[in-house]
Amino acid sequence: MQTVVDVKTMRESDAAAIRGGVAGRALMYRAGEGILRAYPFKGKTAIVCGSGNNAGDGYVLALLLQQAAVPCAILLVEERFSEDGLFYYTECKRRGIEILPFDGETDLSSYAEIVDCLLGTGFRGELSPRYAAAVARINQSGRPVISADINSGLDGDSGHAELCVRSTLTVSVGTYKSGHFLGDAKDVIGSLCNVDIGIPIRGRERFLLEAEDLLPVFAERKQNSHKGSYGYVSILGGCPEYAGAVKLANLSASALRAGCGVAKLILPRSLAASVSPYLLESTLALLLEEDGQALLSPEILDRALVGQRALAIVMGWGRSPHNREILRYILQKHALSLVIDADGLNTLSEMELSSLLRETSCRVILTPHPKEMERLCGIPVEQILRDPIRCAEEFARAHGVILLLKGPCTVVTDGEKTYLVNRGCAGMATAGSGDVLSGILAGLLGYAEASPLTVAAGAYLAGRAGELAEQKGNAISMTASDTVSCIGKAVSEICKLRLPTGQKEEV
Repeated sequence: MQTVVDVKTMRESDAAAIRGGVAGRALMYRAGEGILRAYPFKGKTAIVCGSGNNAGDGYVLALLLQQAAVPCAILLVEERFSEDGLFYYTECKRRGIEILPFDGETDLSSYAEIVDCLLGTGFRGELSPRYAAAVARINQSGRPVISADINSGLDGDSGHAELCVRSTLTVSVGTYKSGHFLGDAKDVIGSLCNVDIGIPIRGRERFLLEAEDLLPVFAERKQNSHKGSYGYVSILGGCPEYAGAVKLANLSASALRAGCGVAKLILPRSLAASVSPYLLESTLALLLEEDGQALLSPEILDRALVGQRALAIVMGWGRSPHNREILRYILQKHALSLVIDADGLNTLSEMELSSLLRETSCRVILTPHPKEMERLCGIPVEQILRDPIRCAEEFARAHGVILLLKGPCTVVTDGEKTYLVNRGCAGMATAGSGDVLSGILAGLLGYAEASPLTVAAGAYLAGRAGELAEQKGNAISMTASDTVSCIGKAVSEICKLRLPTGQKEEV
């Protein structure tokens, strides 16, 4: 698990390290060393520098490349320097390193690779014409591009960019920033690594989830166990307009492949005939209905939910006023892990959130995409996307829920602990992918604690299964069923990281 911070926290941590006695020049030198180690520089390297400390990292790199007998040139967009940057720039001049002006007409074709040291994580807004021309020239070069700390033009907090450098490799310095994962980051960062330069973090930390972190959720199973050991879970959804038989079956299949013991679909009675042919291992519970819309029948619902550890209220539920009655009843009368997605979220957004969510005995997990988040909290999508982590944390803390905010990088938080899940692929931008995630979450919650880590594990599993499905086919033709078929392989990858029985991990 790796630490992720916002730009403000990184800046304050850097300042605290310097106040604590670490020279800024020493930190800059370590950054240059880290970039050198991160990429196998061989041919003549262009180091494109702007102003400030990000350029200073480039000057250090130039000195180190010279020592390693790798030819390089510094290309200056403007002659402005930070104090520490000026020190290393002056040393580059003293040692005779080639220094050239850089503009929108500069030819980069003679260089083997390009290092982007234009702008750091503090950049906000739009690029000036001079910097926009430099970014465009780098992107048109056709050469490998290594960005120092972050791609120039990419917002260090939101990952938003109107125009930014597209890197082959981005070398984060100190600690990952949220902008390395959110927004447009996946589309402009080829590979990503971090170099630790010895800055202790002072302030709020979030955590990038890695496969090894999921082993507590996917614990080794005993031979002396049975289906009840891994939990009974239910999935509630469906209405005449959105029967989605195959999708509903995918939900239950996802839950079972994620490891629960028994999965049950709870549907309006009239949908049984259309859904049953697609169910192999799951069971059905049927609700009373009116014109195809499920009705609240406490006796039937209680019987359906007895012994259930988790319930997912999901797709195809429609917008019936009866749904509000059903959801209110579950929140008030039952105590289980409750995943609310899709039409369940639309129903919830029409209700009084604070009292319902704060007073329930359920452990509530909400899984909105940004537009659904807008309906829940009343904040415009554009504002949510400018700071999705803070928005998710504030909502989760205010309402006592675990929130999973979907996006290119998924944010999972209870307001105190926050995980980023950087898994998934373009092929998952298809109908039913969110339903598969809900099914996986229900399955995990059949046997694992309802915690941010378990919910993040579900997001990781869904994302990795999607990646595997895309690798088997392509992003254009992929369907949600393809993701379901790869859940087992994704679980196997995680479980293979477990040490053999009896072997102790070295401390």
